[in-house]
Amino acid sequence: MPGGSRARTAERRDMKKRKVVMDAEGIERSLTRVAYQILEKNKGVENLVLVGIQKGGVLLAERLGKKISQIEGVPVPVGKLDITLYRDDIMTSGRARQIGKTDIPFSLDGKKVVLVDDVLFTGRTIRAAMDALMDFGRPRLIQLAVLIDRGHRELPIRADFVGKNLPSSHSEEVLVKISKRKTSDSVTIEEAF
Repeated sequence: MPGGSRARTAERRDMKKRKVVMDAEGIERSLTRVAYQILEKNKGVENLVLVGIQKGGVLLAERLGKKISQIEGVPVPVGKLDITLYRDDIMTSGRARQIGKTDIPFSLDGKKVVLVDDVLFTGRTIRAAMDALMDFGRPRLIQLAVLIDRGHRELPIRADFVGKNLPSSHSEEVLVKISKRKTSDSVTIEEAF
């Protein structure tokens, strides 16, 4: 019975406990702190570029770029990177993946690239992003900025800049909601009862 199936799905969704761990103000404070950390570690903006990983990292990279530009008074190039074809689960996931757009309108050669993503979990997304970046040039160095580091690494990857460390279990899901209107931003963690 199709109606019964929908009712069970809605029931399962209701069985999840959702907790807000960062609101819009908390996200903005974290991004401001990360912007200053990026500037400090790189001694300014010379040869600095930001690249957001589709989807979650793009808006975050744009916001970090604006913050850094406001602090330093000069624009910081921001690009976006789609890693769909570089994922190690593309043939095994069984899901059709939609290929997004990569837009890096500047050379990466000799640049200090800050990869930006919303959540760092196993490290596989970042590995794929680094592979993809190498097809666009030879950066001097690559650093990683994430809003949330939730642990559970499967690869030896760590973030250079972290908005919030959020220990979690494998059964939990971390949801980052970032929009053009900053007031509705949030980070929530969901767990099944």
